[in-house]
Amino acid sequence: MTDVHVLGIRHHGPGSARSVAEALATIRPDLVLVEGPPELDPVIPLVADSGMIPPVAALIYAADQPRLATFYPLAEFSPEWVAFRWAHSVGIPVRAIDLPAAHSFALHAARVGTDDDADNETDIDAGDAQPSPAQQPYRPDAVSMLARAAGYSDAERWWEDAVEHRTSDPIDRFAAITDAIAEIRAVDGRPAGHPDVVENTRREAAMRRLLRAAMREGHARIAVVCGAYHAPALVPANFPAATADNKLLAGLPKTKVAVTWVPWTSDRLRLATGYGAGVTAPGWYQHLFAHWTAQDPAADVATTWLVRVARTLRQENLDASTASVVEASRLAATLAAVRGRPSPGLVELDDAAQAVLCDGSPLPLALVRRELTIGPGLGSVPESAPTVPLAADLAATQRRLRLQPKAMEEVVAIDLRKPAQLARSVLLHRLTLLGVDWGTPADTGRTTGTFKEAWTLRWQPELAVAVVEAGRYGTTIAAAAAACVAERAEGSGSLAGLSELLEGCLLADLPDGIGSVVSVLAERTAVQQDVAPLLETIAPLARTCRYGNVRGVDVTGVHTILDATVVRACVGLPVACAGLDNAAAEAMRRAMDSAQHGLSLLPDLPLDDWHRALAAVAGSDRIHGSVAGRATRLLLDAGLVERDEVAARLSRRLSIATPAPEAAAWLDGFLSGDAVLLIHDRHLLQIIDDWVAGVQEDMFDDVLPLLRRTFSGFSRPERREIGEQLSQGQGPARGPDAAEPDLGRAGPAIRTMARILGWEAIA
Repeated sequence: MTDVHVLGIRHHGPGSARSVAEALATIRPDLVLVEGPPELDPVIPLVADSGMIPPVAALIYAADQPRLATFYPLAEFSPEWVAFRWAHSVGIPVRAIDLPAAHSFALHAARVGTDDDADNETDIDAGDAQPSPAQQPYRPDAVSMLARAAGYSDAERWWEDAVEHRTSDPIDRFAAITDAIAEIRAVDGRPAGHPDVVENTRREAAMRRLLRAAMREGHARIAVVCGAYHAPALVPANFPAATADNKLLAGLPKTKVAVTWVPWTSDRLRLATGYGAGVTAPGWYQHLFAHWTAQDPAADVATTWLVRVARTLRQENLDASTASVVEASRLAATLAAVRGRPSPGLVELDDAAQAVLCDGSPLPLALVRRELTIGPGLGSVPESAPTVPLAADLAATQRRLRLQPKAMEEVVAIDLRKPAQLARSVLLHRLTLLGVDWGTPADTGRTTGTFKEAWTLRWQPELAVAVVEAGRYGTTIAAAAAACVAERAEGSGSLAGLSELLEGCLLADLPDGIGSVVSVLAERTAVQQDVAPLLETIAPLARTCRYGNVRGVDVTGVHTILDATVVRACVGLPVACAGLDNAAAEAMRRAMDSAQHGLSLLPDLPLDDWHRALAAVAGSDRIHGSVAGRATRLLLDAGLVERDEVAARLSRRLSIATPAPEAAAWLDGFLSGDAVLLIHDRHLLQIIDDWVAGVQEDMFDDVLPLLRRTFSGFSRPERREIGEQLSQGQGPARGPDAAEPDLGRAGPAIRTMARILGWEAIA
């Protein structure tokens, strides 16, 4: 007769992990069964590979729908990991038992009703796997109920005291846990039709069926490592009839699945990230598992932890002496005694560290929490792990470019003049196009050159799913990105989206992608009637033309589309600006600003048509003030309208005959942006000042809120500078003793800046 030992554990509990190791060494089973979908069996042997470094996660996904996926995270202190490693170390078989993921995924797809709904799910709640944040377990929390029964308000603290810190016989501890959970389940009053009850019953039936099959194989001793909640149901004495379990599992739908291992992070083991089986302090639990000793476990853990705390503080240039560590250790032990705990826990160590090492301040302790309590760990998997070709190409490219994934956020500066760093930029842009958001563009600092980029990189485990999903486009990053771009271009509904996609292809060095987007863009611009989308298309096209030479890409076709787009936008602008309401006027103004920015990038592009269109808009009283005012400002910036004419328009637009909202809209459009023009143009500032001074007293209260809204767009230093200049009784004119600028002496500097900016005609 087979002797079955059920070891009910807490997922990611270091005490449970140590107890499992001790129990397995005592029982010496000839078969180990671990909770998990049986699809894991082919990849379980990889845990013995030297390249498998936790934290890692088994990733199971639907082969035809990769976003329908589930993670099974494992850390070094996870009992399941310990069971896998122990079995391989002694050469006995180990298997996974649970409801097959093929059934779980199919049942999930049936619940959501349609494949389109399933596309919105990143992962599903498959028992104790990694669920999405919106799918938290809703069965009774047995650990919390036991903690309350023992007089604890915090389930974490009770589990640490009752399990993690105990050193009694492990077989007795597991038996006690099983009995306690059985009592909790006996008072579960949920109906049989409750979704969690249905799912849990089905899963436990699948576990029992696999356990029965293992018992029929003739094994003398079988150890079952499972979540504590399932332990009572897997004790053979409590088994229902096999026919009852078979009936529950008969006729379940199936789907094809694939499985692999992916790196995981310590941060994603936390309960706060939405992981239902997570822990509050992964770094602390890793420390517990690694540093407990049989002789004096409490002292070893407390002392070594506080030493690490002191080292972390010193790395941040904060004082932390050896004597302070000793004192903090004594204080932690005293706190544990006062609070009736068997040994100092994380709460006592944090309190002692804050009081002694941090001088009572919680701020240094926040650094400790980030670096130690949570930890920056990112696991790794061996190259032999099954993977899609695209993931293999990405891993090879990362190694070649020395751009390895990291769990902690880092900012990487890239100099595009260096081929190796340019290749890094190309990779990151291609991944962005594929939806693998490993990096996000960051501020490059004070430089305005086109040769530098900065990226904020942080590898998230979910990116592994994004890579698998992107694998349908191709087997290499370049081919997949080009195919993805072509598909997105065909499905794009806006010119602005196509233009941005084109710009992304340029940065990602995808000539085939550029050809696909240019072809679609040419068709769409030819039939586009709305002026605002045409205006919004100009800036991305101009950036593509301007910076194409930096990447060595032929942009002749893009330039042709840009020329045609500018002409069509200019022709339709005056008519499109008539009869706009406030919302439409704001959108048109943004489009005009975008187009102006794009056109300014290409000094050799003729702007006569653009300026004539702006003049028509600025000179019409039928056009919304926000748009007309903005057009006037753009013409003034280009030097195409005299200041006297601007003064006349300003006076007319701000006259008493003009309703206050319309006047404010014109002024807002004219002054929007920075205040550099007002600060350095005495005449313009004087016009505004004279108008404000001339507003009649009975109208001033109505105008003041509108003026405040306009000037609130300026920064505080700009507003202060304007106020100081006006308080002097005159505009920002130079002092009477200021010398006239010597343009002859300034010539060399002007020519140098012209060459830097690419204005060769001036140089």
